[in-house]
Amino acid sequence: MRKLIFTIILILTPSMAFAHTGVGETTGFLNGLVHPISGIDHVLAMVAVGVFAFVLGGRAIWLVPAAFVSMMVGGFVLGVNQVYVPFVELGIALSSIVIGGAAALGRPMPVSFAMALVGFFAIFHGHSHGAEMPETVGGLSYAIGFITATATLHAVGILAALGAAKIIGRHGRLIAQIAGGIFALGGVGVLAGWL
Repeated sequence: MRKLIFTIILILTPSMAFAHTGVGETTGFLNGLVHPISGIDHVLAMVAVGVFAFVLGGRAIWLVPAAFVSMMVGGFVLGVNQVYVPFVELGIALSSIVIGGAAALGRPMPVSFAMALVGFFAIFHGHSHGAEMPETVGGLSYAIGFITATATLHAVGILAALGAAKIIGRHGRLIAQIAGGIFALGGVGVLAGWL
């Protein structure tokens, strides 16, 4: 329980800058790997996707994160090609609120709807990564880096929820729902400028 509380506090610790394009160097695998974890807005949303997938259970555990990563790549392509997507920053901020809130509610829903929900928000995240992407091999390695980081953060959410369920037993799903609520509140903090 202490580890879970520490992890939640660590995730909600404010950062100095959001993980958006144009901040620092944007080429290379390592920079791509670091980019999504350098801003609380992205971290909250990525881990919330994993927790949401756990709460839904079954095939959603792998289909929901896969949908996010796939649609994020689509958003990335739009960003690289300078295709205008409105309200990118707002979409990113709302992603942890909506996805975390859906996990907190814990209501059953068709897996296809859950995939569409996370996929919608993934477009904003992908667009922010690709909007200023250089068209070089370094840019490709950067893309592979942020895709790897995103998938890893999804896995962190799933594995943390699975671990809590194993330790706590039948109340593990409830803990995951509470975590979803915390991610949603963190998103409100980002949107309000508190985090």
